[in-house]
Amino acid sequence: MKALGKQLVVEMWGCTRNINDPDAVRSALKEAVERSHATVLSIQVHTFNPNGVSGVAVIAESHISVHTWPELDYAAVDVFTCGDKAMPDEALEVLRDLFQPQRVDVLEVRRGIQL
Repeated sequence: MKALGKQLVVEMWGCTRNINDPDAVRSALKEAVERSHATVLSIQVHTFNPNGVSGVAVIAESHISVHTWPELDYAAVDVFTCGDKAMPDEALEVLRDLFQPQRVDVLEVRRGIQL
């Protein structure tokens, strides 16, 4: 049976760049949406005190989110797209380029399949 969507749940460890830079996260989210052929509805980025950034791109196909822990050199990323047009793997590559992690673990979930 065909899935309604694909979700990438991503752990990025040993991030060496942009881990606490809200402008870089915003720019990367915009590029991730474009490169994945998704349709942006809104992008929100929040900076935490003393550090950390959370950002989400709400897209017509679902969402792309980023949450960072600079003190751990860690970023949690979620890329969820529905339909046949969007390419979540392309969005992930933009975020990988953004943070330059030493280690990346990806869990791929096919959403909307009835068993």
